[in-house]
Amino acid sequence: MAEVEDAVIVAGGIGSRMLPASSAIAKEMLPLVDIPAMTHLAREAVHAGAKRIHIITSPSKDFSSILSDNSWLSPKRLDIDEELLSPFNDVEVNVHVQHVPKGFGDALSCALDSITGPFMVLLGDNILLDSYSGVSNYSPSNASKILVEKFKQTQLPCVGLAAVDDPENYGVVSMEGDLVKAIVEKPSRESAPSNLVLCGRYVFSEDTAELLNEYSYEKFGELQSIEVQKHWMGNSGLVGVHLEGFQWYDSGTPLSWLKGQIDYALRRQDLSQDFRDWLKDRLQR
Repeated sequence: MAEVEDAVIVAGGIGSRMLPASSAIAKEMLPLVDIPAMTHLAREAVHAGAKRIHIITSPSKDFSSILSDNSWLSPKRLDIDEELLSPFNDVEVNVHVQHVPKGFGDALSCALDSITGPFMVLLGDNILLDSYSGVSNYSPSNASKILVEKFKQTQLPCVGLAAVDDPENYGVVSMEGDLVKAIVEKPSRESAPSNLVLCGRYVFSEDTAELLNEYSYEKFGELQSIEVQKHWMGNSGLVGVHLEGFQWYDSGTPLSWLKGQIDYALRRQDLSQDFRDWLKDRLQR
């Protein structure tokens, strides 16, 4: 049985909707309160069994600070779990540059020469959390671990799904049992086949590189990855995994990120009561 030991974090693009913030710091490095998005992603991948993490980035981005050994900071804050200061210390890291933004499929192609076998994919501006324990007793997300376990059971590529109220903004799936039968990109709300949407977590099988060559960017443009997933739907099968009980935080736009900050703070064990009291008082003014 093939083990899933590689994870790809897709962190390319310029983050134009988050300008001017994204001109100073990559949107994947923006903190969710006090923990950078990239830290959450790294710990999630390692928790799911990743031994190698591949970061797909663009020429203008610099992740060197978070990739460094920052254990020297530990004596300054003994209350912080060391894995949050140096989130990549216990895993091999490979950085791949996507020089021209050509979409999700092309981004994956940048790393696939370094990967043998199935692999996780985590979109860098999407955080999925089921734990809100804070910096002193941090628990990583189980999102990728759940997908890896499903892959081990089925040996089929898997996509993570979330239920939303606004499916018209996402890739929406039609399901038959556990299998995805169709993906509809940003349908009208009335015509959406369900309220389950792709939420930035995947486990792809080892034939991905071959299929990306077959369904090339030249033929399909930025929908290349959707064509690959359609291939699986029409052949071996594509498993949809509804990630129930997770909160989805998106650093792609200012409003979504602001909502995420507030929601996360209200759920954090070490922050929720003080923040809730302040927020009630502030809203009454």
